[in-house]
Amino acid sequence: MFRIASVFSSNMVLQREKNVEVWGEADDGALISVTISDVKTQTIAKNGKWKAVLPPMLAGGPFEMDVFCILNKEGKEIKESLRFYNVMIGEVWLCGGQSNMELELQNCKGGKEVLESLKPDCGVRFYYTSKCHMVDDELYRAEKNSGWSEAGKESSAAWSAVGFFFARKLSKDLGVTVGLIGCNWGGTSASAWMDRKTIEDSRETASYIEEYDAAVRSKPIELQIKEYDEYAEYQQAWWERSQEIFAKEPNCSWDRIQELCGESKYPGPMNCKNEYRPAGLYETMLMRVCPYTLRGFLYYQGESDDHKPNSYYKLFTNLIGLWREKWGDDELPFIMVQLPMFKYEQDPDFKHWCLIREAQMKAFKTVKNTGIAVISDCGEFNNIHPVDKVPVGERLCLQAESLVYGKKIEAFGPIYKSYEYKDGGMELSFDHADKGFKVKGDKIVGFEIAGEDKLFKRAAAEIRGNKIFISAPQVKEPRYARYDWFNWIDVSIFGKNGIPLAPFRTHSNDQD
Repeated sequence: MFRIASVFSSNMVLQREKNVEVWGEADDGALISVTISDVKTQTIAKNGKWKAVLPPMLAGGPFEMDVFCILNKEGKEIKESLRFYNVMIGEVWLCGGQSNMELELQNCKGGKEVLESLKPDCGVRFYYTSKCHMVDDELYRAEKNSGWSEAGKESSAAWSAVGFFFARKLSKDLGVTVGLIGCNWGGTSASAWMDRKTIEDSRETASYIEEYDAAVRSKPIELQIKEYDEYAEYQQAWWERSQEIFAKEPNCSWDRIQELCGESKYPGPMNCKNEYRPAGLYETMLMRVCPYTLRGFLYYQGESDDHKPNSYYKLFTNLIGLWREKWGDDELPFIMVQLPMFKYEQDPDFKHWCLIREAQMKAFKTVKNTGIAVISDCGEFNNIHPVDKVPVGERLCLQAESLVYGKKIEAFGPIYKSYEYKDGGMELSFDHADKGFKVKGDKIVGFEIAGEDKLFKRAAAEIRGNKIFISAPQVKEPRYARYDWFNWIDVSIFGKNGIPLAPFRTHSNDQD
């Protein structure tokens, strides 16, 4: 037996200037050697597994990488080898999260035009982690057929659009090849990307496990699989019917679709095969590419945890800590996307996305070596999948260049810092606002102010250099303020660099 993890293939990108881990499976006692360019390392297989560590290398390529296995068995020397071609050494980032990280280049705004002219030498390469529901034969078959791909009209169509625009800018600015590992699945909670122990060990997040256990209690695995497979067959047929309706009536309502097509049973029975189960994709996807040597993580998620917004900070920060632990580096850079403005037309403004955004900003401020891309202006009304991903990817890149690569650039828009009661209103101060603000539209909107009664009133806003003064005639003695505290509102305040003022409230602990 001799195998290497499926994430290693021709066209791959290895992380420059860091020890590079290479691993796989082999019979005990086998001597494994890994060679790339003039660099070589060796290891001995134990307990059916092996891991070799290449020393830090400078960016470059293309190279060939050879992996040899030598085993003495019953007096015979058995030799096996693998050779990977067109290997580059550059920068590697993992793209985690749900559907807005998953949204494909071919489906984003301007994506088809980008694909038409995309060439392999654009400096971006991609590995898509196999998307399977369970660790089973289907997963092993999918991994066997997986591999790194170079850029091209056909090969890049299904790449993460956010990831691509991040990597395209980073590659151009640094002059090195950037490799992306896509590890995402639409509709998933952060709990899907964590191990069971981490979720259930926290009182604030344990309900994810408790609800799952209740759903599968007394159900044998065989029955769970049967129920899921029946659901998947039904839902696929339902989806095909619904697409026919949408093709004829693009604005057809959800209720009308279900009237015409029957009930949608999405997301299906919560059981051992459902991709949305807690700890599921952690096992079937994340751990299949761990610990591939990375520069850091990019993460766009939170939409599917809006039903439990008050526990998201704990869930999210525990995820960051877990991923860093599994990659063996408690300072591995982690750059998140803050959720944009969004609301379905038929829904009231529940303000639960406000709480998710606040949790993401709090994570940025409290967890070391993190970055945040503020994209409140990039949402679309009634569309949870906004298609303009260029600013999202490029703002992530600005964060990476500032946080990781030491570039002195303006990576942030204004972020709330403090307040002062003044002149019957509140004067607000901000970080990253030294050059002042830029207003979009005829007037500033989005500010609200309240007194002790916490009844918020729309506030007038006046820009005073790098500060903003707000007031309302109905609020004589202000105490609380907030900005863009809506699931959806037009964004009106930006930094001079075009990045929006991040939504905020002045008193997160006693304002509800």
